[in-house]
Amino acid sequence: MIRTTCEHQPCKAELRRAGRGRPQRFCSTRCRVAAHRARHAVPAELRHRERWVRRGVDKAPLRADTGRPASSTAPSTWRTYTEAVRSPHGTGLGYVLADGDDVVVLDLDHCIEHGRLAPWAARILADCPPTFVEVSPSGTGLHIWGRGRLERGRRIRRDDGAAIEAYSSGRYIALGDRYGQAPLELADLSEVLASLI
Repeated sequence: MIRTTCEHQPCKAELRRAGRGRPQRFCSTRCRVAAHRARHAVPAELRHRERWVRRGVDKAPLRADTGRPASSTAPSTWRTYTEAVRSPHGTGLGYVLADGDDVVVLDLDHCIEHGRLAPWAARILADCPPTFVEVSPSGTGLHIWGRGRLERGRRIRRDDGAAIEAYSSGRYIALGDRYGQAPLELADLSEVLASLI
């Protein structure tokens, strides 16, 4: 199917017919840049914390300032969001979950196949209040971000073989792309965590 309107959600301008080559996706450079920024947007609540690292090709955390290994338990290896975004090291961003922040992430592994969300993951997502969600860098998982507390990280194996991990400290999360039009805010996931654990 050939798209006839601009991919940037608020725009929806009609696209001119493209010649040979790749089909046109955006009506202008402004819409292309805006769509890219929306896909990589991060909630302000996370941006304002000095918990940022870079991620290597192998997903290992790297210091934004030196490119050397970072640690999810050593704050001296973390930087601001701006410093991490501007860093030339690694291939993307990572966020460190730290004690006392009440930020929690549900990591749903292998729940996206051929662009479709697995039914078990869709049920978990439906149980969550509107909150920030992103597709993992692999393109096959989801990270559901929110507020909540865990005494320690958990790995939950479901009867259907699904793997869910839940973390709130001592881990770093490699950021991917925003999932659809997920809100840029963190909701309270306490009830969802209680139902899963």
